[in-house]
Amino acid sequence: MLCPNPSLEAFSLVHSKPRAFYDQFVRKGGNLDTTHYCPGCGHGILHKLIAEAIDDFQIQDRTVIINPVGCSVFLYYYFDVGNVQVAHGRAPAAATGFKRVRPDSIVISYQGDGDLAAIGLNEIVQAANRGEAITVFFVNNAIYGMTGGQMAPTTLLGQKTITSPYGRSVENEGFPLRMSELIATLQAPAYVERVALIDPKHILATRKAVRRALRNQIEARGFSFVEVLAACPTGWGLTPVESERWIADNMLPVFPLGRFVERDGEAHPPAPPAAIDPQALDRLLELDGEEPEAASGARHDRPIRIKVAGFGGQGVLLLGHLLAEAAMRSGTHVSWLPSYGPEMRGGTAHCHVVLSPQPIGSPICEHPDVLVALNRPSLDRFAAEVKPDGTILINSTLVDVDCPRQDVRSIALPFTAIADQLGELKVANVVALGALARLLGQPDRAAIEAAIPAKIKKTKLHALNLQAFEAGWSSLGGA
Repeated sequence: MLCPNPSLEAFSLVHSKPRAFYDQFVRKGGNLDTTHYCPGCGHGILHKLIAEAIDDFQIQDRTVIINPVGCSVFLYYYFDVGNVQVAHGRAPAAATGFKRVRPDSIVISYQGDGDLAAIGLNEIVQAANRGEAITVFFVNNAIYGMTGGQMAPTTLLGQKTITSPYGRSVENEGFPLRMSELIATLQAPAYVERVALIDPKHILATRKAVRRALRNQIEARGFSFVEVLAACPTGWGLTPVESERWIADNMLPVFPLGRFVERDGEAHPPAPPAAIDPQALDRLLELDGEEPEAASGARHDRPIRIKVAGFGGQGVLLLGHLLAEAAMRSGTHVSWLPSYGPEMRGGTAHCHVVLSPQPIGSPICEHPDVLVALNRPSLDRFAAEVKPDGTILINSTLVDVDCPRQDVRSIALPFTAIADQLGELKVANVVALGALARLLGQPDRAAIEAAIPAKIKKTKLHALNLQAFEAGWSSLGGA
């Protein structure tokens, strides 16, 4: 807080959250002012150092963070910047593509050791060897932290993990990979440094390395790589204080700190992408260059965000896919993003569908306009997310409670019972699709009737699904 004595104004401090962070972490749930990281985890410290640097360099509107699978998978909960989440190990490839298409952006690849040094090893080596003008922050805690503490490429000799219960050995698993040393052997990188988060002195050194790596990109100096030794108290089975001591006693001898590469000049800058001829692209994609005409039916002047939810086996993802396919055939911009648990059939499943007259910025329906709840757990879980004045379409056959919201439009229809009357419970999803399409006024009926045989491969099921769609359309009545 500010010191009230004006004579001491020069020594006043203001403690505040960096602007590059969201004010509250609304996507996380629970306590909106805390992160999901375990006590003592190094990710939270590194996040703050990066956010403060983004603020100080005034690059928030230019910054895009690429994060793959790992504990950093939820990084987009916290950073109010552009974000692209990618598959395990693929961050350098996505970062390369984004930087080449938008060379004025500041692109950060944020990866853990299980991600970067294992499945993503070739990706990072090739990006570094090309001298891509990106900044890579590599968090090394010597294990796979998110998935339970398995042995990683950086696991120390003798270190016990759930997949090396007797300790890593040279004969069985080989030596730990030293990524900074490996990257430093290449000719292209402009900056390579290893730092650690173990005490205030080393945190300040990490702060300088973070800023140097970002400044390099701002000044177009090429590829920068910062390896950060960080604690994983939960994975190691230690307290936060013990974890810091463990880094100092065990990791530093194997992964010595220091600056391995520092070049002032621009290192192998990639050539700008070639200009793309739109007509050539249309020919390649077999398009006629014109926007398809929408058939009869309502057209909306703003995006409509829809979340479809149920349990695995209800055809949740197919419902969304059919809606997206039909909307695309109607000339609407569309995105479809599936999400499902590891159980698949019997587990939870939902998907995000966005229909828009304009290009779509994000496929995520954080606050949907419409929720289709095919079972009660889906209603319980997602009803609170629907926008005020939005709509919740409920499968009343499997939901035995009223809608918990008074500020939304609630429509309860027996989709499963209607499907049962048709002789096949599995088409309840297409019944729901019919009601949803009539509710939205889009996509065009003819487009949906064309999408069903296009996406459902079994010819003998086409007539039944078309019948189910018609039954769902009629079930809405005058609602």
